[in-house]
Amino acid sequence: MSAISSPAQPDRAGDSDQPEDGSATARGWAAVRATAARLAAPVAVFTAAKASGFAVFMALLSSSGSYLTKDLALGGGKHTWDVLGSWDGKWYQRIAVQGYHPESIAAVGGVQHLHQNSVAFFPLYPALMRLVSQVTGIGAYGAGMVVAILSSVAAAIGIYLIADELAGPRAGVIAAALWAVVPGSGVEWAVYSDSLFVALAAFACYCVMTRRWLHAGALTCVAGLNRPTAAALVGAVVVAGAIALARRRDGWRPLAAILLAPWGLVGYLGWVGYRMGQLDAYTVLERTQWSHYFDGGTFTLQTTLTLMYGRHLAWADFQVPNMISVFLLLSLPVLVVLMLRLRLPAVLNAYALLTILLVLPNVQLYCNLSRYLLPAFPLFLPLAFALRRVKTPGLAATLAFAAAASGWFAGFALFELGVP
Repeated sequence: MSAISSPAQPDRAGDSDQPEDGSATARGWAAVRATAARLAAPVAVFTAAKASGFAVFMALLSSSGSYLTKDLALGGGKHTWDVLGSWDGKWYQRIAVQGYHPESIAAVGGVQHLHQNSVAFFPLYPALMRLVSQVTGIGAYGAGMVVAILSSVAAAIGIYLIADELAGPRAGVIAAALWAVVPGSGVEWAVYSDSLFVALAAFACYCVMTRRWLHAGALTCVAGLNRPTAAALVGAVVVAGAIALARRRDGWRPLAAILLAPWGLVGYLGWVGYRMGQLDAYTVLERTQWSHYFDGGTFTLQTTLTLMYGRHLAWADFQVPNMISVFLLLSLPVLVVLMLRLRLPAVLNAYALLTILLVLPNVQLYCNLSRYLLPAFPLFLPLAFALRRVKTPGLAATLAFAAAASGWFAGFALFELGVP
């Protein structure tokens, strides 16, 4: 597939929607109605696909009952939905209620001697949880779910806008649906920060594509307060901004975006280093307490080969999620080639490639690779663009099947059979 040829699209500000009185208020409401009409289809399709998969996931989880035998922090609980706030969700709830524990931000006996701690989790998502909890009166768990679900819808809208800009609204709706069902998507409706990050990343990329440089820089800066993988988004904005500067486009604005983008990420990492008395405190903690560190890809390669030869991993024998990760890794070269052949805007290519480069060369929980690669949404744009040629009945059947199946491979396999 070569360069994308966008289909002719109707004028979204149709004459029939323009108020005759010309008042600012009337024009504002007309714009709101036009935007709502434009976004109704992607939001409805995403929500339907996500809800279908979520229902299958909850049904499978309830029928298995094995979560009842687990520790609450490790995926168990009294109620089926408790699993959605386990693992990382427990840390986010703790931060939202208590803030960062003093022992986690002080050089008590040196960084090397601290146990697993809350500063590994970036502050934006738990801060929003706390805000929602205080405004609504619901607990940290409920607030985390509200923020995650609304963020997942925002991410679907951002992905839709990108695909619509490149290949038309039909491709955009399909892309929004695929965001609901891709591997790792089980964390989109859980007490996890992934949906919030993808929402910020998608809109930042869209702003770059539409030359709203200051918005892109601000969104990237905020995303840096949410997840360390924001480094990929920062790099993508820098690459796109540098290209614009080299081509002398948009004046000083690309430079402003470049200068603004990294400060959320740099600021949080700098704060952790300052409070813990060691400049590289965050990376030291990730290595010594969470076993996440760069090794050039040796761990990923060796683990993949071990699983492909049918051997089990004594240290983390999550068979089904591990094989899903193997399948995803084997698919990556094809997905990357298809993405590059589309000749997408540089910001999308750079963002997806940098996300992959941040994930694969590290020692980490192998069964969780589908979640770690979830932010690389440009990788499934080629599939969305190809599916737009499928007739509506066949497309609806395909997406319905994928939505139901995602309840198992993106939900049950991740939360119940593995570690999200």
